[in-house]
Amino acid sequence: MIRIRLSTPPQLDEEQTRLYRSITGGSRAQGVQHFALTNPDGSLAGPFNALLLAPALGDALQQLGAAIRYRTALSDRSREIAILIVAAHWDSAFERMAHESVGRAVGLTEAEIAVLRSGSLPELPDGHEAACAQASHALVKGDIDDALWRDLRATLDESTLFELSTLVGYYSTLALQLRVFRVDEREA
Repeated sequence: MIRIRLSTPPQLDEEQTRLYRSITGGSRAQGVQHFALTNPDGSLAGPFNALLLAPALGDALQQLGAAIRYRTALSDRSREIAILIVAAHWDSAFERMAHESVGRAVGLTEAEIAVLRSGSLPELPDGHEAACAQASHALVKGDIDDALWRDLRATLDESTLFELSTLVGYYSTLALQLRVFRVDEREA
């Protein structure tokens, strides 16, 4: 059972309202929506409602998430593969639901999604995507060892590895928050 109140717009204070508007009117709300940002009652869906508990920190976190989603050099497919690796590792129902939908929209096949859902890595013909997947898989397990680092550096530059490690950390944070507040149980 969800452990925090789902706050609707009339229940929000001024600081929470600014954050709510930033989430619902920002980059996530532009263009085609692959998953809902709000529930039917107007409360924020998934991890976003918990951000309202501490609006200053929540805003910084959602801004980081927007930068990861919309302002990195990662291809859309590489980004969604990495997010789905995190979702599988943490068994995060909301992340899985939301990003499988986005993944389909950016060209992931049902077979690739099924393999990612299982916690394994699909065969990816694109070497850059495959390296991003290997790096993300190692990161959710804890680290990239020296041998893998050398292999990855043949394909990925340091900037890409920084973006991937930030992405894995961010989506792991959201998965943990979804779990702690039992949001995933409601979204599954």
